[in-house]
Amino acid sequence: MESNHLEILLNRIDEAKRLIDQNRPLPNSILKRLHEQMIIEWTYNSNAIEGNTLTLKETKLVLEEGITVRNKPLKEYLEAINHKNAIEFIEELAKHENRITERNIREIHSLILKEIDPEYAGIYRDINVRITGSKHTPPDFLKVKELMQKFCRKKLNTKEHPIIEAALAHFELVSIHPFVDGNGRTARLLMNLILIKRGYFPAIILKNDRLKYYDVLEKAHQGKIEDFIFFVGRSLERTIYLYFEAMPKIKTNFITLKEASELSNYSPDYLNVMARRGNIPAFKIKRNWLVAKDSFLKHLNSKKRKS
Repeated sequence: MESNHLEILLNRIDEAKRLIDQNRPLPNSILKRLHEQMIIEWTYNSNAIEGNTLTLKETKLVLEEGITVRNKPLKEYLEAINHKNAIEFIEELAKHENRITERNIREIHSLILKEIDPEYAGIYRDINVRITGSKHTPPDFLKVKELMQKFCRKKLNTKEHPIIEAALAHFELVSIHPFVDGNGRTARLLMNLILIKRGYFPAIILKNDRLKYYDVLEKAHQGKIEDFIFFVGRSLERTIYLYFEAMPKIKTNFITLKEASELSNYSPDYLNVMARRGNIPAFKIKRNWLVAKDSFLKHLNSKKRKS
Protein backbone atom coordinates (compact mmCIF):
# COMPACT_ATOMS: atom_id res chain seq x y z
CA MET A 1 0.00 0.00 0.00
CA GLU A 2 1.21 3.49 -0.86
CA SER A 3 1.76 5.86 2.07
CA ASN A 4 -0.47 8.51 0.52
CA HIS A 5 -3.47 6.14 0.73
CA LEU A 6 -2.98 5.90 4.48
CA GLU A 7 -2.50 9.66 4.76
CA ILE A 8 -5.73 10.27 2.81
CA LEU A 9 -7.60 7.89 5.12
CA LEU A 10 -6.24 9.56 8.28
CA ASN A 11 -7.15 12.99 6.94
CA ARG A 12 -10.65 11.79 6.07
CA ILE A 13 -11.15 10.39 9.57
CA ASP A 14 -9.85 13.59 11.17
CA GLU A 15 -12.27 15.59 9.02
CA ALA A 16 -15.16 13.35 10.08
CA LYS A 17 -14.19 13.75 13.73
CA ARG A 18 -14.11 17.53 13.25
CA LEU A 19 -17.66 17.50 11.84
CA ILE A 20 -18.95 15.39 14.73
CA ASP A 21 -17.16 17.56 17.30
CA GLN A 22 -18.76 20.64 15.72
CA ASN A 23 -22.17 19.17 16.51
CA ARG A 24 -21.44 18.37 20.15
CA PRO A 25 -22.93 18.07 22.68
CA LEU A 26 -24.99 15.28 21.17
CA PRO A 27 -28.45 14.55 22.59
CA ASN A 28 -28.31 12.08 25.47
CA SER A 29 -30.80 9.81 23.72
CA ILE A 30 -28.49 9.48 20.70
CA LEU A 31 -25.39 8.96 22.85
CA LYS A 32 -27.13 6.29 24.94
CA ARG A 33 -28.39 4.42 21.86
CA LEU A 34 -24.99 4.57 20.13
CA HIS A 35 -23.17 3.45 23.27
CA GLU A 36 -25.47 0.46 23.79
CA GLN A 37 -25.18 -0.53 20.14
CA MET A 38 -21.40 -0.16 20.28
CA ILE A 39 -20.99 -2.40 23.34
CA ILE A 40 -23.15 -5.17 21.84
CA GLU A 41 -21.45 -5.09 18.41
CA TRP A 42 -17.95 -4.78 19.89
CA THR A 43 -18.52 -7.68 22.30
CA TYR A 44 -20.17 -9.91 19.70
CA ASN A 45 -17.54 -9.37 17.01
CA SER A 46 -14.47 -9.53 19.24
CA ASN A 47 -15.61 -12.78 20.86
CA ALA A 48 -16.81 -14.27 17.55
CA ILE A 49 -13.37 -13.70 16.03
CA GLU A 50 -12.02 -15.98 18.77
CA GLY A 51 -14.63 -18.70 18.17
CA ASN A 52 -17.51 -17.73 20.47
CA THR A 53 -20.73 -18.99 18.83
CA LEU A 54 -23.24 -16.56 20.39
CA THR A 55 -25.11 -14.68 17.67
CA LEU A 56 -25.48 -10.91 17.74
CA LYS A 57 -29.06 -11.32 19.00
CA GLU A 58 -27.96 -13.80 21.70
CA THR A 59 -25.15 -11.47 22.78
CA LYS A 60 -27.72 -8.67 23.11
CA LEU A 61 -29.92 -10.89 25.30
CA VAL A 62 -26.98 -11.87 27.52
CA LEU A 63 -25.79 -8.29 28.00
CA GLU A 64 -29.17 -6.62 28.37
CA GLU A 65 -31.19 -9.35 30.13
CA GLY A 66 -28.39 -11.21 31.89
CA ILE A 67 -29.76 -14.60 30.87
CA THR A 68 -27.87 -17.64 29.69
CA VAL A 69 -28.65 -18.98 26.23
CA ARG A 70 -29.99 -22.52 25.90
CA ASN A 71 -27.56 -25.07 24.41
CA LYS A 72 -24.61 -22.64 24.59
CA PRO A 73 -21.64 -23.25 26.95
CA LEU A 74 -21.44 -21.21 30.17
CA LYS A 75 -17.97 -20.11 29.01
CA GLU A 76 -19.50 -18.22 26.08
CA TYR A 77 -21.94 -16.46 28.39
CA LEU A 78 -19.04 -15.47 30.66
CA GLU A 79 -17.00 -14.24 27.69
CA ALA A 80 -19.81 -11.84 26.76
CA ILE A 81 -20.29 -10.52 30.31
CA ASN A 82 -16.53 -10.23 30.86
CA HIS A 83 -16.00 -8.34 27.61
CA LYS A 84 -18.70 -5.81 28.46
CA ASN A 85 -17.10 -5.29 31.89
CA ALA A 86 -13.71 -4.81 30.22
CA ILE A 87 -15.18 -2.17 27.89
CA GLU A 88 -16.60 -0.29 30.86
CA PHE A 89 -13.21 -0.53 32.57
CA ILE A 90 -11.29 0.99 29.65
CA GLU A 91 -13.92 3.69 29.22
CA GLU A 92 -13.29 4.70 32.83
CA LEU A 93 -9.51 4.56 32.29
CA ALA A 94 -9.87 6.80 29.23
CA LYS A 95 -11.39 9.59 31.32
CA HIS A 96 -8.15 10.10 33.23
CA GLU A 97 -4.96 11.75 32.03
CA ASN A 98 -2.76 9.02 33.50
CA ARG A 99 -0.46 7.10 31.18
CA ILE A 100 -1.55 3.64 30.05
CA THR A 101 0.54 1.19 32.05
CA GLU A 102 1.57 -2.45 32.04
CA ARG A 103 -0.72 -2.93 35.04
CA ASN A 104 -3.68 -1.62 33.01
CA ILE A 105 -3.07 -4.25 30.33
CA ARG A 106 -2.97 -7.01 32.91
CA GLU A 107 -6.17 -5.65 34.49
CA ILE A 108 -7.91 -5.74 31.10
CA HIS A 109 -6.79 -9.33 30.57
CA SER A 110 -7.87 -10.29 34.08
CA LEU A 111 -11.40 -9.06 33.31
CA ILE A 112 -11.45 -11.00 30.03
CA LEU A 113 -10.68 -14.33 31.74
CA LYS A 114 -12.56 -13.73 35.00
CA GLU A 115 -14.19 -16.99 36.19
CA ILE A 116 -13.04 -18.66 32.95
CA ASP A 117 -9.36 -19.27 33.74
CA PRO A 118 -8.56 -17.74 37.15
CA GLU A 119 -5.09 -19.35 37.16
CA TYR A 120 -3.97 -17.28 34.17
CA ALA A 121 -6.23 -14.22 34.38
CA GLY A 122 -3.92 -11.18 34.31
CA ILE A 123 -0.85 -13.44 34.50
CA TYR A 124 1.87 -13.63 31.84
CA ARG A 125 2.34 -17.02 30.23
CA ASP A 126 4.81 -19.49 31.69
CA ILE A 127 4.97 -21.66 28.59
CA ASN A 128 5.97 -21.17 24.96
CA VAL A 129 3.13 -20.91 22.45
CA ARG A 130 2.51 -20.91 18.73
CA ILE A 131 -0.14 -18.96 16.78
CA THR A 132 -2.24 -21.28 14.61
CA GLY A 133 -1.95 -20.40 10.93
CA SER A 134 0.81 -17.84 11.42
CA LYS A 135 4.50 -17.98 10.53
CA HIS A 136 5.22 -15.66 13.46
CA THR A 137 6.61 -17.38 16.55
CA PRO A 138 6.03 -15.43 19.80
CA PRO A 139 9.12 -14.90 21.96
CA ASP A 140 10.22 -17.31 24.66
CA PHE A 141 8.08 -16.96 27.79
CA LEU A 142 11.18 -16.03 29.82
CA LYS A 143 11.43 -12.79 27.78
CA VAL A 144 7.79 -11.75 28.09
CA LYS A 145 8.09 -9.63 31.24
CA GLU A 146 11.03 -7.64 29.88
CA LEU A 147 9.39 -7.19 26.46
CA MET A 148 6.15 -5.99 28.03
CA GLN A 149 7.98 -3.44 30.14
CA LYS A 150 9.80 -2.15 27.07
CA PHE A 151 6.56 -2.14 25.06
CA CYS A 152 4.70 -0.07 27.65
CA ARG A 153 7.63 2.33 28.04
CA LYS A 154 8.26 2.96 24.33
CA LYS A 155 5.13 2.06 22.33
CA LEU A 156 2.34 3.47 24.50
CA ASN A 157 1.46 7.11 25.21
CA THR A 158 3.31 8.29 22.11
CA LYS A 159 2.78 11.38 19.96
CA GLU A 160 1.90 9.39 16.85
CA HIS A 161 -1.46 9.91 15.16
CA PRO A 162 -3.95 8.10 17.45
CA ILE A 163 -4.84 5.54 14.77
CA ILE A 164 -1.18 4.74 14.15
CA GLU A 165 -0.43 4.47 17.87
CA ALA A 166 -3.49 2.28 18.46
CA ALA A 167 -2.76 -0.06 15.55
CA LEU A 168 0.92 -0.40 16.47
CA ALA A 169 0.02 -1.11 20.10
CA HIS A 170 -2.36 -3.85 18.98
CA PHE A 171 0.25 -5.34 16.68
CA GLU A 172 3.07 -5.22 19.25
CA LEU A 173 0.93 -6.84 21.93
CA VAL A 174 -0.17 -9.77 19.79
CA SER A 175 3.42 -10.16 18.57
CA ILE A 176 4.64 -10.59 22.15
CA HIS A 177 1.57 -12.75 22.87
CA PRO A 178 2.09 -12.29 26.61
CA PHE A 179 -0.84 -14.43 27.78
CA VAL A 180 -1.77 -18.06 27.31
CA ASP A 181 -5.24 -17.05 26.08
CA GLY A 182 -7.15 -13.82 25.43
CA ASN A 183 -4.38 -11.95 23.59
CA GLY A 184 -6.58 -10.88 20.66
CA ARG A 185 -9.39 -9.51 22.79
CA THR A 186 -6.93 -7.74 25.07
CA ALA A 187 -5.11 -6.21 22.09
CA ARG A 188 -8.36 -4.92 20.58
CA LEU A 189 -9.41 -3.44 23.91
CA LEU A 190 -6.01 -1.77 24.33
CA MET A 191 -6.24 -0.42 20.78
CA ASN A 192 -9.60 1.14 21.53
CA LEU A 193 -8.52 2.44 24.92
CA ILE A 194 -5.90 4.48 23.06
CA LEU A 195 -8.43 5.73 20.51
CA ILE A 196 -11.05 6.69 23.10
CA LYS A 197 -8.48 8.28 25.39
CA ARG A 198 -7.36 10.50 22.52
CA GLY A 199 -10.88 11.60 21.63
CA TYR A 200 -11.64 9.17 18.80
CA PHE A 201 -14.12 6.32 18.51
CA PRO A 202 -13.63 2.57 18.95
CA ALA A 203 -12.55 0.60 15.88
CA ILE A 204 -14.75 -2.50 15.83
CA ILE A 205 -13.21 -5.31 13.80
CA LEU A 206 -16.03 -7.38 12.35
CA LYS A 207 -16.28 -11.15 12.49
CA ASN A 208 -16.91 -11.08 8.73
CA ASP A 209 -13.52 -9.39 8.28
CA ARG A 210 -11.69 -12.04 10.31
CA LEU A 211 -9.72 -13.50 7.38
CA LYS A 212 -8.69 -10.04 6.18
CA TYR A 213 -7.76 -9.15 9.76
CA TYR A 214 -5.51 -12.20 10.06
CA ASP A 215 -4.05 -11.51 6.63
CA VAL A 216 -2.99 -7.92 7.40
CA LEU A 217 -1.62 -9.03 10.78
CA GLU A 218 0.49 -11.66 9.02
CA LYS A 219 1.72 -9.04 6.54
CA ALA A 220 2.63 -6.81 9.49
CA HIS A 221 4.75 -9.63 10.92
CA GLN A 222 6.56 -9.60 7.56
CA GLY A 223 7.23 -5.86 7.84
CA LYS A 224 4.21 -4.48 5.92
CA ILE A 225 2.67 -2.65 8.87
CA GLU A 226 0.84 0.03 6.84
CA ASP A 227 -1.74 -2.48 5.60
CA PHE A 228 -2.67 -3.25 9.19
CA ILE A 229 -2.86 0.43 10.17
CA PHE A 230 -5.10 1.07 7.14
CA PHE A 231 -7.34 -1.85 8.16
CA VAL A 232 -7.73 -0.41 11.68
CA GLY A 233 -8.51 3.00 10.20
CA ARG A 234 -11.22 1.57 7.96
CA SER A 235 -12.73 -0.26 10.96
CA LEU A 236 -12.83 3.04 12.84
CA GLU A 237 -14.39 4.76 9.84
CA ARG A 238 -17.32 2.34 10.04
CA THR A 239 -18.00 3.55 13.60
CA ILE A 240 -17.98 7.13 12.31
CA TYR A 241 -20.63 6.22 9.73
CA LEU A 242 -22.84 4.96 12.59
CA TYR A 243 -22.51 8.36 14.26
CA PHE A 244 -23.39 10.15 11.03
CA GLU A 245 -26.48 7.99 10.54
CA ALA A 246 -27.65 8.72 14.09
CA MET A 247 -27.18 12.50 13.90
CA PRO A 248 -29.87 14.21 11.78
CA LYS A 249 -28.35 17.63 12.45
CA ILE A 250 -24.97 16.72 11.02
CA LYS A 251 -26.53 15.74 7.69
CA THR A 252 -27.31 19.40 7.03
CA ASN A 253 -23.55 19.90 6.57
CA PHE A 254 -23.51 17.47 3.64
CA ILE A 255 -24.41 17.66 -0.01
CA THR A 256 -24.87 14.87 -2.54
CA LEU A 257 -22.27 14.19 -5.22
CA LYS A 258 -24.77 15.54 -7.77
CA GLU A 259 -24.95 18.82 -5.82
CA ALA A 260 -21.16 18.84 -5.50
CA SER A 261 -20.82 18.42 -9.26
CA GLU A 262 -22.88 21.59 -9.73
CA LEU A 263 -20.33 23.49 -7.62
CA SER A 264 -17.42 22.18 -9.67
CA ASN A 265 -16.39 21.05 -13.13
CA TYR A 266 -16.58 17.39 -12.12
CA SER A 267 -19.34 14.96 -13.09
CA PRO A 268 -21.17 12.96 -10.36
CA ASP A 269 -19.60 9.74 -11.74
CA TYR A 270 -16.10 11.18 -11.51
CA LEU A 271 -16.78 12.41 -7.97
CA ASN A 272 -18.02 8.94 -7.09
CA VAL A 273 -14.67 7.49 -8.16
CA MET A 274 -12.85 10.23 -6.24
CA ALA A 275 -14.93 9.46 -3.14
CA ARG A 276 -14.18 5.74 -3.29
CA ARG A 277 -10.46 6.48 -3.61
CA GLY A 278 -10.62 8.89 -0.69
CA ASN A 279 -9.46 11.82 -2.81
CA ILE A 280 -12.31 14.09 -1.70
CA PRO A 281 -13.73 14.52 1.85
CA ALA A 282 -16.72 12.25 1.22
CA PHE A 283 -18.43 9.82 3.57
CA LYS A 284 -20.82 6.98 2.92
CA ILE A 285 -24.03 7.35 4.90
CA LYS A 286 -26.07 4.20 4.40
CA ARG A 287 -25.72 3.59 0.63
CA ASN A 288 -25.05 7.13 -0.51
CA TRP A 289 -21.83 9.08 -0.80
CA LEU A 290 -22.14 12.58 0.69
CA VAL A 291 -19.55 15.31 0.96
CA ALA A 292 -19.18 18.02 3.60
CA LYS A 293 -19.91 21.22 1.68
CA ASP A 294 -17.35 23.46 3.43
CA SER A 295 -14.63 20.80 3.14
CA PHE A 296 -15.42 20.25 -0.53
CA LEU A 297 -15.16 23.98 -1.27
CA LYS A 298 -11.82 24.07 0.59
CA HIS A 299 -10.68 21.12 -1.52
CA LEU A 300 -11.64 22.95 -4.73
CA ASN A 301 -9.82 26.12 -3.65
CA SER A 302 -6.76 24.08 -2.76
CA LYS A 303 -6.76 22.44 -6.21
CA LYS A 304 -7.09 25.88 -7.88
CA ARG A 305 -4.13 27.26 -5.92
CA LYS A 306 -1.99 24.27 -6.90
CA SER A 307 -2.98 24.77 -10.54
